[in-house]
Amino acid sequence: MTKFAALVSFLAVSLVSAVPPSVAMAWAPSGQATVHPGVQVFTEGAQCTSNFVFEDGGGVYLGQAAHCSGTGGQTETDGCTSGSLPIGTPVKVTGASQPGTLVYSSWLTMQAVGETNPDACAYNDLALIRIAAADVGKVNPSVPGFGGPTGVGAAGGLGSAVYSYGNSELRAGISKLSPKQGIVVQSEGSGWSHNVLTLTPGVPGDSGSGFMNGSGAAIGVLSTLQLAPLAGSNGVGDLAKELAYMRANSGFSGVQFVHGTEPFKPNLIGAILGS
Repeated sequence: MTKFAALVSFLAVSLVSAVPPSVAMAWAPSGQATVHPGVQVFTEGAQCTSNFVFEDGGGVYLGQAAHCSGTGGQTETDGCTSGSLPIGTPVKVTGASQPGTLVYSSWLTMQAVGETNPDACAYNDLALIRIAAADVGKVNPSVPGFGGPTGVGAAGGLGSAVYSYGNSELRAGISKLSPKQGIVVQSEGSGWSHNVLTLTPGVPGDSGSGFMNGSGAAIGVLSTLQLAPLAGSNGVGDLAKELAYMRANSGFSGVQFVHGTEPFKPNLIGAILGS
C-alpha cells in the first residue's frame, strides 16, 4: 500500500469512528420502529423493560437488567453470587420477528473474573440482547415520549431531575402510564447506584428501564424497588460505571452507546399525551 493510500485509509477509518452511531446507521423512523427503548423483553417468561440501544461491528443490541435473567428469587440481588441463565439464552423482544440473544451479563462477567468489590457486586446490573439480523431494520434508539438519549451522563445531586419510560405488564398496556419524571434522592455504593423517586414509582416489570437526566443523557438502569430512604423509590444502577466495567472485563470493549434520533423534550405531560 502506498503512503497516500494508507493515509486515505486512515482518514476514512477516523471519520467513520468519529460519526455518532445514530448517524452512522440508518435507523428506522421513530414513528415506525417496533423495537426501541422501553419495549418489553421476556427471558424464559420473566418480563422486564429494555433501556437503551447499543452497537458495534458485530451487531445491534438492546439493554436490559442482568437480574432479568437471574434464576434465583427476588431476594437474590448480589450479582457476584446469584444464579443466572447462560450466555446464548434466547430473549423475546416485543416488536421483533425473532428472539434476540443474551450476549452479555454483568452478573456472569463478575463471577467469571472473581469480582470482590461489594459495590459492584450489589449494583452492577446490565445485560445486552443482540437483536436478530432480520430485525435490525426495525430498530430506533429514541426513548418514547421524551426523545433522546443525548449520550451517557451523570445523575447529578439531590433533587436533580430524572426521566424514564417503564413498561410493566402490570400497567395492562396503558402506555400513558409509562412516562415518568422524578428526582434523585441520594447516591450510594460509591456512585454505583442512585435512589430516585418518581411519579409514578417503578413497579415489577419496569426492571431494566433506562433513566435520563435533565439534559437527556442516559444515567442508569432500573435495578431495585426500594423501601428506604423512601418507600416507593427505586434504585438505578449507574450506566457509565456499568459500561466501563463491561468494556474492561468482557469481549464487548467496542460496544458504543447510541444516541436517539429525536430531540430530548423534558416534558412529562407532553410525553404522556404523545404516547
